[in-house]
Amino acid sequence: MTFTILTLFPGLFSGFLESSILARAIARGQVGVKLVDIRDFALDRHRVCDDAAYGGGPGMVMKPEPIAAALEANRSQGEKVVYLTPAGRPYTQRIAEALSLERGVTLLCGRYEGIDQRVIDAFVTDEVSVGDYVLSGGEVAAMVVVDTVTRLLPGVITGESLQEESFQSGLLEYPHYTRPEVFRGSRVPEVLLSGHHEKIRQWRLRQSLEKTRRNRPELLRAEALPEEARELLAEMEMEREGDDHGCDEGS
Repeated sequence: MTFTILTLFPGLFSGFLESSILARAIARGQVGVKLVDIRDFALDRHRVCDDAAYGGGPGMVMKPEPIAAALEANRSQGEKVVYLTPAGRPYTQRIAEALSLERGVTLLCGRYEGIDQRVIDAFVTDEVSVGDYVLSGGEVAAMVVVDTVTRLLPGVITGESLQEESFQSGLLEYPHYTRPEVFRGSRVPEVLLSGHHEKIRQWRLRQSLEKTRRNRPELLRAEALPEEARELLAEMEMEREGDDHGCDEGS
């Protein structure tokens, strides 16, 4: 798979592309990353790529001509063009999974107040936001997309590891422990030391449900949980209601 990244600041990607899982995937030929400097397609000798917005207002807007020329020179026929913008739809694991099935994806990094709408209308196939906040530019968001998609490609990470991660099952991942068995007075849960695989599996499912209920309760409503998870969640809710309505005898 190949990522083509259009940006005004290609230098921001150097350390990112040379480290960890992504660097190994690039070295093995599992993924390719092509950086395109939009300024190389500017129309003047000063390589200007922004201008004031029609209608007034603060900030500058990225000009359409350099972006369009960069896309036409580097985008493969039929390839998706994803524009990273706070105004896009929320980026999710499901979107990452869909992109991982593509042969190539073009990522367009905005800056300033954004890019001319005519470029979006003519070229962009999807507008994506990595969170409900505003970044200085789309480069960091593009790194998020490259990382999340790359780790889903065959052979980059073991399939077993992916199956246990947050969002793969609709739940957040359970807590993990390693040596030492006791750290500053806190012990590893006994069930993890038992060697009883079924009890460990059930404990992990319960922990995933509890963490999801605490940190991302909307996932419990939005995702179709397996029957076992639904039954355990109902049991946990009954336990909570019992704790909330319990009282001391004799009060």
